[in-house]
Amino acid sequence: MKIKILILVVLCISELKAQLYNDYIGAGHNSGITVTASSFVGTSSPSKTLDGSGMDSKLFDASRFLAQSTFGAKLDQITHFRDNWEYEAWINDQFTKPTSYMTPKMETIWQQVLDESDDPDSEFGPSALHFNYAWWENNLNNQDLLRQRVAYALSQILVISYNSDLSNWAESITSYYDLLLQHSFGNYRNLLLDITKHPSMGYYLSHLNNPKTNTATGTSPDQNFAREIMQLFTIGLVQLNQNGTPVLDGNGNPTPTYTNADISELAKVFTGLMGGGLEEWVDWKSLVDFGDDIGMIDKELPMVMYQPQHEPGVKSFLGHTIPANQPGMTDITSAVDFLFNHPNTAPFVSYRLIQRLVKSNPSQEYIGRVASAFANNGQNVRGDMRAVIKAILLDEEARSSEAMMNRAHGKLREPMLKFTNACRIFPLYTTRNRYWNNGYDYYQSTRQHVMYSPNVFNFYLPDFSPVGDITNNDLVAPEFKLHNTSTGITYINTVNGWAGGVWYEEAAMTLHEWGALFWSWNGTPGNDDLVRFATSELLPYAHDSEYIINDLDKRLTHGQLTDETRQIMRDALNGTYWSWDTVQQTWRFHRIRSAIYMFMISPDYNILK
Repeated sequence: MKIKILILVVLCISELKAQLYNDYIGAGHNSGITVTASSFVGTSSPSKTLDGSGMDSKLFDASRFLAQSTFGAKLDQITHFRDNWEYEAWINDQFTKPTSYMTPKMETIWQQVLDESDDPDSEFGPSALHFNYAWWENNLNNQDLLRQRVAYALSQILVISYNSDLSNWAESITSYYDLLLQHSFGNYRNLLLDITKHPSMGYYLSHLNNPKTNTATGTSPDQNFAREIMQLFTIGLVQLNQNGTPVLDGNGNPTPTYTNADISELAKVFTGLMGGGLEEWVDWKSLVDFGDDIGMIDKELPMVMYQPQHEPGVKSFLGHTIPANQPGMTDITSAVDFLFNHPNTAPFVSYRLIQRLVKSNPSQEYIGRVASAFANNGQNVRGDMRAVIKAILLDEEARSSEAMMNRAHGKLREPMLKFTNACRIFPLYTTRNRYWNNGYDYYQSTRQHVMYSPNVFNFYLPDFSPVGDITNNDLVAPEFKLHNTSTGITYINTVNGWAGGVWYEEAAMTLHEWGALFWSWNGTPGNDDLVRFATSELLPYAHDSEYIINDLDKRLTHGQLTDETRQIMRDALNGTYWSWDTVQQTWRFHRIRSAIYMFMISPDYNILK
């Protein structure tokens, strides 16, 4: 009671005014206050703890956002984002960036290969190797960061692969990838129709030169594409609620979306498609014929309809009926539109895009919000990829720190994303001013490279769950399909090669080189065409292990480095010093190299939260 009276007296005789500043640590009110920093000079200033400039939460948020929406960012790019952008404004700006298409880049590279060759006629290509060169050249020089990231995600849903005869023709891969790039900010319906007509998809899923029913021979249309456009590209195997949960029948079992009869009927729709033109080397005729194989036809032109081989009758599937005797392309458009508008397609596609960009186990609410954006962008447009992208990346489950604390949040970085992030955190050193990555070496180590899936089901299924705690907690982790005892070890060994670089020894005026990120197969003994880290910006701080750890935490682990991992790194780095090496001071380089190596094999980096 005395306390209450005292408070009342104070209130009666005092006029209390709110302070103009918010007086808490980091708010900027540091007058007359001193603190001590437990670090080397340059790592952190004590006053920065109080005025807020030393608190990196916004920087960490920016780093994590860019890890979800791009292939990785350098520290100056992360800092620039923090200082200049809000999330949605950055996305809107990315929508305006010119598209870095693959085909023109590949053609330029192929011509360069021929120009450099001693025997151009003996060069094989352009092949998948030159697609790889173009992909890496584009994605280490481009400004359309978000578009490229979304196209890569789409390439794991609408799958074709050069792990097939398509590897012989780079243009078959680049022109298909260009469709993904073109429609990444467009509409999923248009993308679905265009990939249906692309000759690479026609070859890969065998509806190129797919003939109508022949009662005389007892043959029926090939069902491959009809099955996969339903199972993998639109509606999936079971009926879904808007939030991605299965619709259950009276016995509590998931309800199938289609039957074998539906597949058989839909297959009739995808008949009569043939090449849209001939390759230049086909000089014995001027017109394409039904039956001309993938090697002969122009692989950049959409397939066209050869009406005599299109199934003429009525086609009925999933309760939808296509009338008899329509033009073949009309039938195809009708079927694609029906599947696009099916209620399953929004949650089905949304779930997969969330998995590819943000997390393996989105909540039902998260899926529902993204599916709603897919179904209606707010202007009664369905399938608007811009609305879907915003819904995924701006959702509270993607952005909030509270969601990050959930153990089910996040995903294992797939090998390609580990690699692209590694290639983008520092400036790169190349003697030939190009970034031609053959890609096959990394695939051998990790079993993944863009457009090199083993089959149409991608590198992993969305519902894959490794045995152990993840399965026991009813969670999924698709990327763990590629993480096993073999690839785990080869990844660690591969990173040991990455974590080299170049450094300049001023005393001896010597450029030292160690290891490499990647290389082309078009180097020469005198010019190896290797690409390495240029880590010179960290060398002045090599004496300060805390600075190195904090710097790489911003770049690679988005401020989420655990105390346990930090202490392991601190102990290891402080032990990397050679007192006798007073001239070259190579210990400085190897301390940086060791830090990069430890970060990239740490669970803190490998799991994107």
